[in-house]
Amino acid sequence: MPRSSRTGELTFDPEIEKPAQRLRWETKQQTEEASTYYKDGKDITLEFEESSGESEEEVMTIIPERSIKDMTSPNLNQQPLCIVYLDLEVNIELKSGWIHLLPTFCGLAGEDLHKHLKEFHVVCSGMQPQGITEEQVKLRAFPFSFAEQAKDWLYFLSSASITTWNDLKRQFLKKYFPAS
Repeated sequence: MPRSSRTGELTFDPEIEKPAQRLRWETKQQTEEASTYYKDGKDITLEFEESSGESEEEVMTIIPERSIKDMTSPNLNQQPLCIVYLDLEVNIELKSGWIHLLPTFCGLAGEDLHKHLKEFHVVCSGMQPQGITEEQVKLRAFPFSFAEQAKDWLYFLSSASITTWNDLKRQFLKKYFPAS
């Protein structure tokens, strides 16, 4: 029956409400037993233990509840990028005009990796600040030459796995030009 056609008031019936409350409580208990929460980057499963006494009570490990918003928000304690940058005495500033000169590699099937590396080398060798090695310039600029799938690949490398330009170049070639 549609709500608009109701003519009378709804009355509270305790005989119906008690079983409904019991069913809601049982459903809640069952979902809590099977719940897995995500906290600080780890999956935590609620564990239930039976007490050693005569009663069959369950003891639950208490975990603070998180809202859906908290669960879906990004982790602010993110892992660092895969590239380890040396602490330099001189700050490196990559100007936006210079970054726009970098070739773009998307990771598509028809792209030439060696051409990308050569063009990247030409642009980086043209811009070398005082007191900064070319290797450091390349390490800092290479992530800006990626787009789309290639950038995703860079973010999924394990953190602190690349310390030199040769490491980065080797990983890049290994990913997009694998030995057959």
